[in-house]
Amino acid sequence: MSVEAPPATTRTTIAGIPALVGTELGTSSWHRITQDQVDRFAELTGDHNPIHTDADVAARGPFGTTIAHGYLTLSLVVPLMAEVFEVTDMGTGVNYGIDRLRFPAPVPVGSRLRVSVRLAEATEIAGGIQGKFDVTFEVEGQSKPACVMTMILRFYA
Repeated sequence: MSVEAPPATTRTTIAGIPALVGTELGTSSWHRITQDQVDRFAELTGDHNPIHTDADVAARGPFGTTIAHGYLTLSLVVPLMAEVFEVTDMGTGVNYGIDRLRFPAPVPVGSRLRVSVRLAEATEIAGGIQGKFDVTFEVEGQSKPACVMTMILRFYA
């Protein structure tokens, strides 16, 4: 049985962020999506679409099985991106927004996904740096990504 090595984390300071523009920052470890996660997300958000929560209904649908909510997938960006990128002298980090969010393919329950992150742009702002990160969610064994976006984060000392 092989054990996956933990992903390498790109570490930098706030001042060092601009030097990383254009850099592939890395890829997270694989994360398995469980029906329990999907059901708990449905409870929390009130989104009980049977494509997510009812195996019998989902089996007759376009994907043949239950799938994760798109916004559940999106919410995993925080822990998965933390495996890839760390600003060591950050006092506060702020999610400023998301550009061009798309969900090109489903995430079947039981599948594994991970993120790849590239720093596309860095801009000075009052008291810190704003970064635009191209983030791609890959599902193991699928050719199309599950989610693609440009995530905008602000880093303050």
